[in-house]
Amino acid sequence: MTIGLCGYASYLPHHRLAGSSIGLRRGDRVVASYDEDSTTMAVAAAARALPSDVVPDALYLATSSPAYADKTNATAVHAALGLPAQVFTADLCGTARSAMAGLRAAAREGGLVVAADVRVGKPGSADEKSGGDGAAALWFGADDPIAEVLAIRSSTAEFLDRWRSPDEATGQLWEERFGAELYAELIRDTAGAALAAAGCADVDHVVLTCPNTAVLKRAATLVKGQKSVSSSPIGHSGAADPFIALAGVLDIAEAGDTIMVVSAADGCDVVVFAATAALGRHRQSRPLSAQRAAGSAVEYLTYLSWRGLVEREAPRRPEPDRPAAPPAGRARQWKFGLVGSRCKACGFVHLPPQRVCRQCQATDEMAEVAVRDLAGTVVTYTVDRLAFSPSPPMVQAVIDIDGGGRCTLEVADARPDELAVGTRVRFTFRRLFTAGGVHDYFWKAVQVDAQ
Repeated sequence: MTIGLCGYASYLPHHRLAGSSIGLRRGDRVVASYDEDSTTMAVAAAARALPSDVVPDALYLATSSPAYADKTNATAVHAALGLPAQVFTADLCGTARSAMAGLRAAAREGGLVVAADVRVGKPGSADEKSGGDGAAALWFGADDPIAEVLAIRSSTAEFLDRWRSPDEATGQLWEERFGAELYAELIRDTAGAALAAAGCADVDHVVLTCPNTAVLKRAATLVKGQKSVSSSPIGHSGAADPFIALAGVLDIAEAGDTIMVVSAADGCDVVVFAATAALGRHRQSRPLSAQRAAGSAVEYLTYLSWRGLVEREAPRRPEPDRPAAPPAGRARQWKFGLVGSRCKACGFVHLPPQRVCRQCQATDEMAEVAVRDLAGTVVTYTVDRLAFSPSPPMVQAVIDIDGGGRCTLEVADARPDELAVGTRVRFTFRRLFTAGGVHDYFWKAVQVDAQ
């Protein structure tokens, strides 16, 4: 059985920080909302990459900004996707090299590897200017691959270029010329070895990602692509960097094109792909370029408060209590997977799920309904400017789900002026709040044209 790349998807958050706010001459920065983290963004990317009827052999989550330090974050992604308990799931925490480790494992044995990061830089720093938040997922299997793996080669080197201690929110950089010279040699040697192993004199597309910006400026002199040499369009995105950049190339590559992914982080990892005819039929539904071009502005002070870099006046309302583990565990299918129940006797849909039908009182005659894969319509809504929220106002909406059922959800990335009865929404996995060190994850509605 030959394993190949069968699906991919990228996810970029909806908010944009104006370049003028952080010293950029042009453009803006992609930033995650206050209710997004590496886990929620991983769910968004993974759900887009993996068909709803496919069960991967394994699930790997790569990130340098895990929501929990001493708990497997990938299990929340597993639950949100509704995967069986038998699917092996693990975290790979660290740099972009963690994502490449997941890619190597999935390319060898099959599986879903998703990388996601929220990049935080000190105000005014190079990290703040050159970073970006996002996620991307790659699904490897044996069914109708969109790209075949021709070769994988790696080199490892120990030197100090970028680092962050576990108790700090922001990282540090050494003078970039030092790391750039070392990376340049690693990239040339490893890329040459990968091309030789793949039996290619050159490739059509090259993706080069590296936390050292001097390397990216010299990309065209280090590696050659007949059609393109590119990096991530959102800046350095940590562990997600190589996957986001690869997604952008897969959006435009043609059948037969060769693609070389070069990820230089604490060494160098190179993967050579050959696109198949299936790529044209299985591209992600929304190209990376369209995701990058969209978005809405967020004020700099608001962004800093989201990242905990400034402390704003809190709403004069009681803060939420810490979520309890037992009730969350009992309701995990609803809480993490947004799974309701449909009565087999009368067809009535219950959200959240129930044992006894409210319509016909049948007991234990229920079938599961995965609401997360559906869409809905706003029946009514309220804009609450007094409720506790890191980004007021809080918008709550009553939603009629396609196929039956009704529930009340918060609206994420809301645009109250554009919200109305009849607005179409879909569903996104988000963080409601954090209290006592516990993240309360659940689903929110999002206006369908928001992303």
